[in-house]
Amino acid sequence: MLYNANMDDLIKKLEIYRLENRIGQKQLADMLNVHFSSVNRWFNGKTIPNKMQQYHIKKLLDKSDNTS
Repeated sequence: MLYNANMDDLIKKLEIYRLENRIGQKQLADMLNVHFSSVNRWFNGKTIPNKMQQYHIKKLLDKSDNTS
């Protein structure tokens, strides 16, 4: 498993966002313009998002923070 504390935190925040908003992994993948299997592997700790994917995840989470 690839491990990075900051990445682990980002993925945990993304999972919380997904659960709080009742979004499936497929829908989340569509929102981030990635394949479902990518999201699934992030949550299973098999891979980590690349820098562009990290940017889009942070943007999604920031947008969520600004609307609450």
